[in-house]
Amino acid sequence: MDAFMQFIFSGLTVGAVYALVALGFTIIYNASDVVNFAQGEFVMLGGMITVFAFDAGLPLPLAAAIAIVITAGIGVALNKFAIEPARGAPVVTLIIITIGASILIRGASQVVFDKQLHRLPAFSGDDPIHVLGATLLPQSLWVIGGAIGIFIALWLFFTRTLLGKAVLATANNRLAAQLVGINTGFVMTLSFALSAAIGALAGVLVTPITLVSYDVGVGLALKGFAAAMLGGMGNPKGALAGGLLLGLFEALTAGYISSQYKEAVAFIVILAVLFVMPQGLFGAKKTERV
Repeated sequence: MDAFMQFIFSGLTVGAVYALVALGFTIIYNASDVVNFAQGEFVMLGGMITVFAFDAGLPLPLAAAIAIVITAGIGVALNKFAIEPARGAPVVTLIIITIGASILIRGASQVVFDKQLHRLPAFSGDDPIHVLGATLLPQSLWVIGGAIGIFIALWLFFTRTLLGKAVLATANNRLAAQLVGINTGFVMTLSFALSAAIGALAGVLVTPITLVSYDVGVGLALKGFAAAMLGGMGNPKGALAGGLLLGLFEALTAGYISSQYKEAVAFIVILAVLFVMPQGLFGAKKTERV
């Protein structure tokens, strides 16, 4: 029982990070139908910029805020200089552009920063919390709480604000949104900024636990994409559920089968969703009349 609870806590912690990455995928997909495979690099940038700003002598909250703002700016630049000029191109072309952007960001980070692993100090110390025979790091509570808090904030933004409803309108029908006066270009820019900022925040929260280096974004993008597909691409609630479930699947696989198979879980999830339930857990079933 103690081991089982330990696996559950570990899975929820990692799953919360996957959920934040999946939320980033969801926001951009809803606004533009683009699957942004540079999302993992936003997580990496959040962690790396925070580490180097903190090492330069800035207080940790200020270093984190600077990292989030800079990463959001990079997200806006990705939209302005890569996605918008290709508007109207096939979806596959846009996906390839985001993959190219991911490679570019990763290479630039290797030059600007370094190839070493880096860690931030835990926000609330490293003394473990004992729950039901298992141990839970205080930083894990920050990660899980951050994911839930962002989910609630996004829900309030999309349902209680005019700007959030404009984003939803653009996601539902871009042309109709333009006809009623919504600036869909601004909505796209906002979506990329929000997605990048959420990714950067995930990087800040998880770096004290998992460490960060210039090349961690590829794996995170894959896991976040798998989580988004599991929950239902385009559904924020599904992104949260999919991320947590994927984290639990990984932890239980590593604990009860072998850690060698842990990395294969995301691929299995993607294939299972594609073959069994293409719309995901919370995705809407679509029918087309011909």
